[in-house]
Amino acid sequence: MPPQAPQRRVRGEGGARQTGLIIHTIADIAAGFLGLWILLYLLEANQGNVFVDFVHGTADWLAWWSQDVFTMDTEGLRVLLNYGLPAVIYLAVGHGISARLSRV
Repeated sequence: MPPQAPQRRVRGEGGARQTGLIIHTIADIAAGFLGLWILLYLLEANQGNVFVDFVHGTADWLAWWSQDVFTMDTEGLRVLLNYGLPAVIYLAVGHGISARLSRV
């Protein structure tokens, strides 16, 4: 049996996978900041703390489009839904795009 030639990667295949990994990572980081803000808010973290302020500002920037989608009397539930919705959407879209690029 003759030796087989090494498989050559199709040009651009590695780039698509790398792009998918980058998108996947960015989606995870965005959802992480949103989840961290929800956690800090529900645990009543010190709003005057620099770290808490940074996380809150980043979460506000990431969730600007979903603010006040849900308006409830319970403040904790409002924060959970208004910041949780974009976290779930970022994860779903980011991981979906990443999976699609991995199949290319």
